[in-house]
Amino acid sequence: MSKIPSEIIRIDLCDASYKGTNACAEHLTYVNFFFGNNGTGKSTIAKAIQSGAGVTYAPDRAFEDYLPLIYNQAFIDGNFRNYRNMPGVFTLNAKNDAAQKKIDELTEARGTERKAQNAATDQRDKKVSARTKLQKDFYKECRDREEAFRTEFEKTQTGKGKSKQFTEEVLQHQPKDTDMEVLRRLYDSAYSDAAKRYTRFSAVGDTAILDSLDGNYILSAVIVNSANTELASFLRDIGATQWMRQGHDAYTEHADGRCPYCSRELPDSFEQMVINSFDNKYQENLRCLDEFLTLYRKTANELFVPLETFPSEIYPKVDTNPLSDKLAVLKAAIQSNIEVIRVKKEEPAKVVALTDTAPILTDLNEIISGLNTLIDANNAIVDAGPKKRTECTDLAFSLLAFRLKDVIAAYKKSDSEIADEINTLEGEIKTHTDALEQINGKLKSARSDTVETETAKDSINLMLRDSGMQGFSLEPKPGVDHVYEVRRPDGSIAENLSEGEKNFIAFLYFYHLVYGSDSEDGETRDKIVVIDDPVSSMDSSSLFIVSTLVRQMIEVCRNNADNRNRTVDGNFIKQIFILTHNAYFHREVTYSYVPKYEYVSFYLIHKLDSKSSIKLSDDVNPKVPTERMNVNPVRNSYAALWDEYKEVKSAVPLMNVIRRILEYYFLQLCGYEGATLRKVILADGKAKGSFKDENGNDDEEKFQLASAMLAYINASSIGMSDGMDFIEECLNAAECRNIFEMIFAAMNQKQHYDMMMGAGNQ
Repeated sequence: MSKIPSEIIRIDLCDASYKGTNACAEHLTYVNFFFGNNGTGKSTIAKAIQSGAGVTYAPDRAFEDYLPLIYNQAFIDGNFRNYRNMPGVFTLNAKNDAAQKKIDELTEARGTERKAQNAATDQRDKKVSARTKLQKDFYKECRDREEAFRTEFEKTQTGKGKSKQFTEEVLQHQPKDTDMEVLRRLYDSAYSDAAKRYTRFSAVGDTAILDSLDGNYILSAVIVNSANTELASFLRDIGATQWMRQGHDAYTEHADGRCPYCSRELPDSFEQMVINSFDNKYQENLRCLDEFLTLYRKTANELFVPLETFPSEIYPKVDTNPLSDKLAVLKAAIQSNIEVIRVKKEEPAKVVALTDTAPILTDLNEIISGLNTLIDANNAIVDAGPKKRTECTDLAFSLLAFRLKDVIAAYKKSDSEIADEINTLEGEIKTHTDALEQINGKLKSARSDTVETETAKDSINLMLRDSGMQGFSLEPKPGVDHVYEVRRPDGSIAENLSEGEKNFIAFLYFYHLVYGSDSEDGETRDKIVVIDDPVSSMDSSSLFIVSTLVRQMIEVCRNNADNRNRTVDGNFIKQIFILTHNAYFHREVTYSYVPKYEYVSFYLIHKLDSKSSIKLSDDVNPKVPTERMNVNPVRNSYAALWDEYKEVKSAVPLMNVIRRILEYYFLQLCGYEGATLRKVILADGKAKGSFKDENGNDDEEKFQLASAMLAYINASSIGMSDGMDFIEECLNAAECRNIFEMIFAAMNQKQHYDMMMGAGNQ
């Protein structure tokens, strides 16, 4: 046998004295009793149920499905701030069966619509959860997939490190494929702390400059000597003309009048002879050849030196190797051409041609242009500053959008499908909501036919009378519908009610709210009832009536779990919580429910070092070790009954205490049968003269009172007397006590009576 879960299945508490304790009330069922001293945390439990904070409902059930009714100090203060204005409209005692039948049908239809609405809402919520999960997974996939990219371009990700922010930023950019090297250069320049400008490489102004030098015609000219002197003829015959010219040029200044080869003295006319042996044209061509060589060398140096002189600080992103290689090719070409010119000088008659340098210089210009383009881009970024950082970030996310386009497309497709399903379910929910509004409108109209406030007012006044509070009653406020005033018998407003009187009236009002509503159009949802210390400042008479009414509400709730042998009708109280520190009240409302383990739970609330805890009061059933049973945390109820007997003043609650004592002691402990008890006390007692007045005459009133008292022990334990066994108005408390003592004496149990009354201690 295990607990049957009801509407609320668990309450987690973290406020007030429960803060930091992880306290919770588990194994909650239909009827739940909480016992604890004042200040231990009972009211915190009531507030949690009222607000729904920390409350776990059974599957497919929620806070909104119920009308929580809480009787506590806040209820009392809220309804009795001004005694002259108490709401008094209750949907009790319908005027006709047809109206009630209509209400029942509408209520059932509303339940069906709510069930359908809840089902659609659950499906919608599941789809919403699935959509949320799809989105989270999408965000995570995008972030994880581009982890390397985000690390490399970290500074473009500022403020977008989380999956959601990162992915949403990607979605805001149009996909654009970008070369990674371009992005890297832009990133390094835009975000580098050491970013700076760099000097450009020198370029070639005229790539054909060496190939088009003035005087290059001389290279293709055949330079020969045409002089007719004897020496010129001799030199031509032996092919030594050039040798002679070169030797003369080389040694004439150092010959000192002698031949540099044979050391013979040269004639004084030798110099003129040599000059006459070379004609003017020959001399002019040789001079042009010398000038061309000089010009070529000069021009080549002016061209090459700037090219091979690199900037003092080279931009790290450029590769100068191709430039160096091409400069080496140019240098070799120039050196080769100079050597060709030299050959021409040695052999003037020989026709020579130079290697074109224009193609090489053109290639060099292209290489230099590429390098300078990179340098210019860097310098532009440095000059632009923050603007380039924004451009770099946008470019990075556009590239990310391009790289993730397949993932994004798949997500959007799935998200669109779920969104369509959610929209469909939203439509279903709206349809059910509209239907519920129509049903509620019809219910409001139907309920207006069942409002009957006089019955509620009369019932409260009857309970006030039965409790002994005959000094005031509820009466309609003149000129105001459904408003009542608390009045004295003389018609004056009862403005000075005691705390106990105020609390008692408040509970009677609460009791009728539980059974109905406080307005014509009031909601009649299934109710969860919480009663928090209802007998504070009340006397025993009021406590008796409150206990009776609480047991009635418990029985209404019990019908949801076990509707066999009903003692009351209805099942609109779906769950009830009773919290108290009063042992007498606790025993009064719990004594018959301890065996109902499956739908009743008992809890004990402790407070130690300002920290509260909740303990389920149960134990192993000694009769069935595999099962558990309830354990009432408040023990020695029999002694509590005798204490209450001593304090009770009004006859009606006194009779209830007497009934409980007689039932427990004589029937349960002593094992007497009811018939035996009646015979010994009534028949035998009358024969022995137990029912005599002070004059020794038979006192029929005493006999009838004793008979009624014994009959009363078989009356309903949850209801009030129906007046069949005795007339409550005629009861006399003192006479009831005398008859009660006489019963113990008649049963030879006077010693027990004296012990329980404490006679031996007086």
